[in-house]
Amino acid sequence: MKNIFSGLLLIGLLLFVFDQFANAQDEKQYEVACVAFYNLENLFDTIDDPKTKDDEFTPGDVKNWNGKRYNHKLDHMAEVISQLGTELTPDGPAIVGVCELENKAVLQDLINREPLKKGNYQIVHYESPYYRGMDVALLYQSKYFKLTNSKSYTLSLPDDPNFNTRDQLLVSGKLNGEMIHFIVNHWPSRRGGEKRSRPKRIAAAKLCRSIADSVLALDKNAKIIIMGDLNDDPTDPSVKKYIKTTASKDKLSDGTFFNPTEILFKNGIGSLAYRDNWNLFDQIILSPALVGSDMTTFKYHKAVIFNKSFLTQKDGRYKGYPMRTYSGGAYTGGYSDHFPSFIYLIREVK
Repeated sequence: MKNIFSGLLLIGLLLFVFDQFANAQDEKQYEVACVAFYNLENLFDTIDDPKTKDDEFTPGDVKNWNGKRYNHKLDHMAEVISQLGTELTPDGPAIVGVCELENKAVLQDLINREPLKKGNYQIVHYESPYYRGMDVALLYQSKYFKLTNSKSYTLSLPDDPNFNTRDQLLVSGKLNGEMIHFIVNHWPSRRGGEKRSRPKRIAAAKLCRSIADSVLALDKNAKIIIMGDLNDDPTDPSVKKYIKTTASKDKLSDGTFFNPTEILFKNGIGSLAYRDNWNLFDQIILSPALVGSDMTTFKYHKAVIFNKSFLTQKDGRYKGYPMRTYSGGAYTGGYSDHFPSFIYLIREVK
């Protein structure tokens, strides 16, 4: 961020800025923040939790999950997160939303891995009621982000009292002095078919939008970032109709949010593959206050799906897919079945 742009790095950043803002009359300096999201794909410890259905991730069970594999998984997750956004932010992401993690303890193990330890990441996490024991959480570098408030929201279905899923997490705080609100999501899966399961994701979208609206009711210019594995694409009704998103900055209004990942999706870029088709479930969506040309405050610059070759399957039936930890029940020692996504926020140094 601001204090790291010196020497060659500052020169490189200025070249980048000049290239992007060639019409500027005066030489300006900018600070950049990276905000990321990553589905960690079943980051479980090896300890059986009798309250959840985590048996398969215990030693001696079907997946033969053990300490060696757990530590290998942690190393892989830390390796990936530490590289996100480093083209412009050498310290890595200031904010990381995550999902598919078992508990706070596994996150503590994750942020203590060598690639992340120097970032002094802190954790915002609540236990969700989901029967599989998987939660969402937010990690943040404390030197860049100051937490002010957080709250967990439970998704309920009135016609299905036995339904449970991951909570949605609202985290508010100041990113280098600027108030920003983050909503971390992991919407219900497509198990049983996309159409049949669609109402559950629409319900999740309604909850997410209501959380955002509660923030906007207090400040109509609030800066809100919705992130998560939505189990739907940017063009699906849950996102377009119920979150009320647009891929066009020119069509933004007080009631709509900007979805830069829709542009990526329409260009054939995805964050996961299924039956030789790409989906982009791992989305980052922005309120209007984060979009525009006034760079005296943080504004959206660019969205990226981090799909580096080391994260992909090199051969076989799933060549080019994200290289996951297990494939067809067999341990492959990969990373995740999702690629991470991230955005850059940029503002002028005053």
